[in-house]
Amino acid sequence: MPLLIPAAALILSLIVHAVALKVFPRLGLLDFPERYGLTRARIPYPVGIVSVLLFLAFFLFLSRWNIQTVMTALAVLLLGITSFIDDRKPLPPLLRIVIQILAAILIFLGGARIYSFTNPLEGMFGGPVIKLDAPAVTTAMFGTLPLLSALFTVFWIGLTINALNWFDGIPGQVTTLSTIGFLTIGLLSLSGRVNQPSLALLALTLAGISAGALFFDLQPGKMLIGDTGAMFFGLMLGLLTIYSGGKVATAFLVLGVPLLDLAIVIVRRIVKGKNPLRGDARDEHLHHRLLLKGWSRGSIIALTAGIGTVFGVSALFMGTVQKFMAAVLLFVLMLMLSLYSRPIRSP
Repeated sequence: MPLLIPAAALILSLIVHAVALKVFPRLGLLDFPERYGLTRARIPYPVGIVSVLLFLAFFLFLSRWNIQTVMTALAVLLLGITSFIDDRKPLPPLLRIVIQILAAILIFLGGARIYSFTNPLEGMFGGPVIKLDAPAVTTAMFGTLPLLSALFTVFWIGLTINALNWFDGIPGQVTTLSTIGFLTIGLLSLSGRVNQPSLALLALTLAGISAGALFFDLQPGKMLIGDTGAMFFGLMLGLLTIYSGGKVATAFLVLGVPLLDLAIVIVRRIVKGKNPLRGDARDEHLHHRLLLKGWSRGSIIALTAGIGTVFGVSALFMGTVQKFMAAVLLFVLMLMLSLYSRPIRSP
C-alpha cells in the first residue's frame, strides 16, 4: 500500500490548518466565548470544516466514481455544511437530528450497509451470526434494501456521530481519539481477517488529516474544530466500520469511552426526568466531571486516549467472545470512572 498518500494527507493537513488559523480571523470565523460566560479572546472556529474539505478532496481522488462514492460524498457534504451553519448560528435540535438521519440514509442507499454481525453469545441468542438481510424491499434505483440493515446502519452512524460530538468538551480530545480510531481501523484492514488495502489507505489518509488537526487542536487557545469537526470524525469512524465488514465490536472498543459516556449521560438524564437529548449542566460528561475533580486537560486526554488505544489494539488480536468480554470490562471501567467522578453536592 502506498504510504505516500497518508503522509501527503498529514503534511497537507498541517499546512492547510496553519493557513486557516490566519485566514479564519480575517473572515470573521471566530468562536463565541461569551455564550459560555468566558472572557478569553475569540479563536478560529469551526476549523473542522478544513478536515471535511480535505477528506472530500482525497476521497474523490482515491475512489472509483460510482453510486457509493457519490452518495458518501453527498452525505459528508450535507452533514458538514449543516454543522458549519449550526456552529455559526445554532439550528433547531430536531433539524440537526433529521440531517444526521438523512446523511446516514444516503450512505445506506449508496451500498454501505451492515448485513449481519457475529453473535458473541451463540446458543443464547440464536446462531453464530445475526442476520439483518430480511425483510427487504426492492427498488428500481437502489436494488434490494434490507429494512433491518437500514435501521441498524442508520442507528450506528447516528450513534458514532453524536458520541464524538458530545465528547468534544476539551480541545484535542476528539482529534486524539479519532486519530487512534482511524489508525486502528487501518491496521485491521491490513490484517488477514479483513485484507482490504483500499480501506486501509482511506483509513490511514483520514488518520493523517485528523493528526494534522490534532497538532493545532492540542495547543490551548489555537482553534476549535466545533461540531463540524466532531460530527465529521464520528461519521467517518462509523462509516469505516461498515466498510471493514461491520466490525462494530472493534470500533466499540476503540470508541468505548465516548459511546458509553453517551449512554451513561442519557440514562442519568432520563432518571432525573430530563430530556435525554438536551444538556443543561456542565458536570454531566466524564471529562466535565474529571475537570471538576481537579484533573488537567492533558491528563483527561491521556486517560481517554490510553483506554481507546489499549482496548482498540487488543481487539486486533481477539476473537468474538474475547471482544465481548473486553466490552464488558470496558463497561465496568466506565461505571467505576462515573462513580469516582461523581460531583460532591453541598448539603
